[in-house]
Amino acid sequence: MKLKQGLIQVYTGDGKGKTTAALGLALRAAGHGLRVYIIQFMKGWPHYGELTSLQHLPNITLRQFGRPEFVDRDNPDPEDIRMAQEALEHARQIVASGDYDVVILDEVNVAVDYDLIRLDDVLALMEGKPEHVELVLTGRSAHTELFKRADLVTEMLAIKHPYNSGVMGRKGIEY
Repeated sequence: MKLKQGLIQVYTGDGKGKTTAALGLALRAAGHGLRVYIIQFMKGWPHYGELTSLQHLPNITLRQFGRPEFVDRDNPDPEDIRMAQEALEHARQIVASGDYDVVILDEVNVAVDYDLIRLDDVLALMEGKPEHVELVLTGRSAHTELFKRADLVTEMLAIKHPYNSGVMGRKGIEY
């Protein structure tokens, strides 16, 4: 099954739930027989619960590009830049192939904001996607140019978060 019309979605904002929303879409799509490819920018930590869960689901492929450490926004390691650019090149290939119905670029907005990859390159990827491919871009600080080209933009608003009260990330809930 292929989508007749694939759209472009952007999930951004300071609130929790951007990756979770994209994973929910992936789960729904796979449940209807669509093929899903998830590329995670700036994520190399191997202990996210979704990594284990997605291995058991048909039609979903996930590939991480990043080191386990956080990226220093003001002084990114050359390896962070190289891996983000490798992720973008891989995304170009996956999107252009047309083999996948849904392609999720998780944290790509942050990679642009941190100057690990160029905004123009992401815009070119968006413009060159096949008609049937649904493209999802997640991450804080999405550039307004992405909004202009997207069909759906959702901003996650942080109103209250347990981290602000000293509750650290919990296994199975936040990671």
